[in-house]
Amino acid sequence: MDEHLFMVEKPCPVCGKSTRLLKTRSRLFAVKTDEDFCVHYKNFNPYYYKIWMCEHCGYSTDEKTFLTKLPEPQREKLWEFVSQKNLAVEFNEERGLPEAVASYELALRFLDVIGAPASKHGAFNLQLAWIYRDAGESYAEQEKEQMIKAAEYYDEAIMMERFPIGNLTDNAAMYLVGAIYYRIGDIDKCSQHLSRIIGDQSIRTREPQVYEKARNLWSDVREQQAAKKKADAAAAAAAKK
Repeated sequence: MDEHLFMVEKPCPVCGKSTRLLKTRSRLFAVKTDEDFCVHYKNFNPYYYKIWMCEHCGYSTDEKTFLTKLPEPQREKLWEFVSQKNLAVEFNEERGLPEAVASYELALRFLDVIGAPASKHGAFNLQLAWIYRDAGESYAEQEKEQMIKAAEYYDEAIMMERFPIGNLTDNAAMYLVGAIYYRIGDIDKCSQHLSRIIGDQSIRTREPQVYEKARNLWSDVREQQAAKKKADAAAAAAAKK
């Protein structure tokens, strides 16, 4: 087993059986953080292990949710779902890319079963995108697909849900959506979201860190737009010669 991991046993909130699960040790060395809050760590990717999976019934979700008692109507829906399918999963002491991707895909299916809020879908889609990002350029299309889904879900959450959700405020979510669009190259949508933050001076007072992040990213956007405009003008001039 990787030195960054250790095993615990917990009862599954759906089937009730004791299942083996992997936890990540807290001492990780962060190398950098991307605009969309993806943290890169030295020699280890904890996002591979964010989803806990019951080896008996296959119920999959994040650690906090797994350890929280489910409302009975939700548990009944989930139990009916797993009872009709063979979702038992093999316990692996280490996950590679296929296992990590499968854990999120299964977790997203369970969110659909209980009609989980958009913010939860967005979080899982975004973390799955980060896994594809870590896997390299050959998975760029899969990363982009998940990021688009994440942005759409977070946009829905901003309109329909009450914030803060965990540590995420509605303004931080707005910035996050802008950052996602920035990374996938949709500068127009990125600008729309960032301008709503930097155009509100009250955010500068209430959430200075969010405001500063939005302003810095907005500066990068403007630089890109200026560079593109200059390149287009040069290309047009060259075409006339």
